[in-house]
Amino acid sequence: MTTLILFVLAIAALLTVMRREAGAKPAIIVMVVFGLLSWIFASGWLTLLLFLGAIATAAIGLPQFRRSWLTPRAFALFKKVAPKVSATEQVALDAGTVGWDGDIFTGRPDWHNLLINRNTGLTEEEQAFVDNQCVKAVSMCNSWDVAVERADLPAELWEFLKKEKFLGMIIPRKYGGLEFSAKAQSAVLQRLAANEMLMVSVGVPNSLGPGELLVKYGTDQQKDHYLPRLADGREVPCFGLTGPRAGSDATSLPDTGIVCKGEYNGEEVLGLKLNFEKRWITLAPIATVVGLAFRMFDPDGLLGEEKDLGITCALIPRDTDGMEVGRRHWPIGTPFMNGPIKGKDVFIPLDFIIGGKEMAGQGWRMLVECLSVGRCITLPSGAAGAAAAAVGMAGGFTRVRRQFNTPVAEMEGVQEPLARIAAQCYIAQSAVLQTANMVDNGEKPAVPSAILKYQLTEMQRAALTDAMDVHGGKTVTLGPRNYLGIGYSGSAVSITVEGANIMTRSLMIFGQGAIRCHPYVLKELAAKDNNDEKAFDDVFFRHAGLVFGNAARAFTQALGVGRADVPFDSTARRYAQGVARFSAAFGLCADAAMTTLGSKLKMRELVSARLGDMLANLYMASMVLKHWHESQPVEGESEVFEYSLTLLLHRTEHALDELLQNLPNRPVAMALRAITLPLGRHWHKPQDELTRRLARAMSTDTPLRAKLIRPTWHSEGDGPQENPIARYNTLLKDYERAEGIYRKVGKAAAKGELPMEALHPEEQFEAAYKAEILDEEEITFMRKYEEDVLDMLTVDDFPFDALARDKSTLVDHNPA
Repeated sequence: MTTLILFVLAIAALLTVMRREAGAKPAIIVMVVFGLLSWIFASGWLTLLLFLGAIATAAIGLPQFRRSWLTPRAFALFKKVAPKVSATEQVALDAGTVGWDGDIFTGRPDWHNLLINRNTGLTEEEQAFVDNQCVKAVSMCNSWDVAVERADLPAELWEFLKKEKFLGMIIPRKYGGLEFSAKAQSAVLQRLAANEMLMVSVGVPNSLGPGELLVKYGTDQQKDHYLPRLADGREVPCFGLTGPRAGSDATSLPDTGIVCKGEYNGEEVLGLKLNFEKRWITLAPIATVVGLAFRMFDPDGLLGEEKDLGITCALIPRDTDGMEVGRRHWPIGTPFMNGPIKGKDVFIPLDFIIGGKEMAGQGWRMLVECLSVGRCITLPSGAAGAAAAAVGMAGGFTRVRRQFNTPVAEMEGVQEPLARIAAQCYIAQSAVLQTANMVDNGEKPAVPSAILKYQLTEMQRAALTDAMDVHGGKTVTLGPRNYLGIGYSGSAVSITVEGANIMTRSLMIFGQGAIRCHPYVLKELAAKDNNDEKAFDDVFFRHAGLVFGNAARAFTQALGVGRADVPFDSTARRYAQGVARFSAAFGLCADAAMTTLGSKLKMRELVSARLGDMLANLYMASMVLKHWHESQPVEGESEVFEYSLTLLLHRTEHALDELLQNLPNRPVAMALRAITLPLGRHWHKPQDELTRRLARAMSTDTPLRAKLIRPTWHSEGDGPQENPIARYNTLLKDYERAEGIYRKVGKAAAKGELPMEALHPEEQFEAAYKAEILDEEEITFMRKYEEDVLDMLTVDDFPFDALARDKSTLVDHNPA
């Protein structure tokens, strides 16, 4: 018994040392002390085990011992198995900054680093723009009209967008732009997301494109000429990056620019002869100035000795000879302005290169640096806005739509997707807001931008699918009354652009994060490249200490021992501790995967994807925690908060479980399972009672529903577009009164007090009025209420031949 007690105490002491990453010396002291105690009071085998452990730890952990025999061998092995980083990968790794994503990789996140930059909200000017200009813009267009009838925004809306400088949100004030914060840009796009074509048309010029590239890299002359014109809409920009053979793999551009002499404005100048074919370029059909990415070559050495200068970005006026622009693609769902650009032997002066000839070959760096910011704003904000709209529409519809004499929102089969929509909306809003706040505080969150792009556009698709499901026939029938179908069908567009989601998940999130965000890997690779054995020794064995520390933290916290100290209230504390626990498990598994697979990890995309899923869910959970910590919760918000965190931690644990099932090295996988999931899985999906409460909160007039739909367009505008969410809000305010009358009339019908042929609700109400079951005030109220409900439930129909574009192909189904 004494031996067992000493063994357990020794293990506990060693785990404490490991958890704190205290180094080799404290571990040696622990083993020596307990070895002596065991020699005096207990069994000799434990003494031998502890002394051997102390000797091995000294040989490995103490620099003066290991550098003579272990480090050279470890360094030689590392040089063989370490992945080779290409020049383009290195540029991507160097782009952006490391923030909270790096904390997650350590396995011991410092919450102070997350909470130090508090979200201060929008300025008065920014909030006024969101509440006024944005509402005016979205109320000026009808989804059916812009998607089907005209395949464009109305002319007066385009003029309004230019006049109010929607296209110049990122342009500094000194050039006539709005110079909005990242949070304000996100808020604008969320409000405009009620109409996808409008959101895309505004979002793209303020994301990756000529405006941002000019602000960051343009010459003074380029800035002075173009930025004021871009800000007020005199110039409409597009950016040509992708093509038939270069989609998500943008580095494989086949488009070329050859340095040569040519004529421009009647003079011979040094320039570029361009040949290119671009596809899927948003705003290309109406663009007046085209940003273009191409591979630049100087075969004759006109600029120097270098022949292949690399990817370069230039700015080309629309009317440049040889450039073909104006045709359109037909994006699924919403045919926003998107089309091809072609060029055959297009000559431009070197001055057209963004930043001048000094920036020749710097295009890839420019693009990835801009994407590290833009990718976490535009599409994620659109996704958050779409999710908020789904809350407003799905919650409202399911409350006023009655089946089996009850609102369908009271059916548990409907409540499940309603609760999911609410949680996806809450997660998306939290992640977008808090990441935009990081940008406003100087960060360029490259890895979080990939997380948000993938995760939030997938949530958008899922939320709209759930919304379609609960609407049933209402939204599968297209027409002006269908406020959901066009956006739903267009959600696939967000999945494919700015890096296809499959690639983003399987290659980018963990692939980039493993090197960029890990506290030691990048330094180890630098030591390898510099053949610096001493630097490698220092970093590698600190890395080893991190591995042991994460193993100890993951194991003890999985057992419920030594939970992390977190600065959150009682509602949030257990979830923050769950994030800390899985952060340690993630860090350990990431190191195990990189160690056992080495350079092969690049090709094991499913392994990389599951590690990326863990990182992504932990990041989003952290953003939800920060949002809860900083904001003033409304009544009922704890329910969507708990549902969201439970869901995210369930997804994290599920990804961990799948990773361990599929990690190729099975002994390592079994050891990892014993460490990270010693008691099996703990985080299950949200319970039914929480689902019911949350579904009811989003389908009735509650403070929580109001908060969730606040970012989207939820008020009546002063344009032709009628807002379905505003109409549902009005109906929900009257719902309790209407429900009491429904019950009164239903009881009367059950008692046989109403004519049996009165089947329609309107007929029952009139019959109840005649029978003096309802008074004058009640029947007047229900006539109006039921009229509005029926109007929201009604779908469109068209003349027989209205759907055929070619009337000559119509078949006469009613011959004389």
